[in-house]
Amino acid sequence: QVQLVESGGGSAQAGGSLRLSCAASGYTYSGYYLGWFRQAPGKEREGVAAIYSRTTITHYAASVKGRFTISQDNAKNTLYLQMNSLKPEDTAMYYCAGTVERDVFTASFNPARPSDYNYWGQGTQVTVSS
Repeated sequence: QVQLVESGGGSAQAGGSLRLSCAASGYTYSGYYLGWFRQAPGKEREGVAAIYSRTTITHYAASVKGRFTISQDNAKNTLYLQMNSLKPEDTAMYYCAGTVERDVFTASFNPARPSDYNYWGQGTQVTVSS
């Protein structure tokens, strides 16, 4: 069974940086997506960034492109989200998510759509103050 455990959330000033980590365990196949999502109070969960396993194929939401970087350390089975130039609107609960085995490009798959993911972490809070 796949398990995802996030860490690294916290508080930062606007313009500051935080790095989130997600320890992934239980994956026995080589092709799947890992992603970061966030959900602010009263809003729907939205995709932030995604990466295909063991590649540098990434996807970013327009609101974070150029500020956030998703990466993975295959040796440590860990996913990261480096968040720079933080803004108050980045305040949300951040979730790590993973899919079942899938090809890198599938017409029906949307890396930013929460319902396309099968496994979820418990979330870590990020709060950015102005």
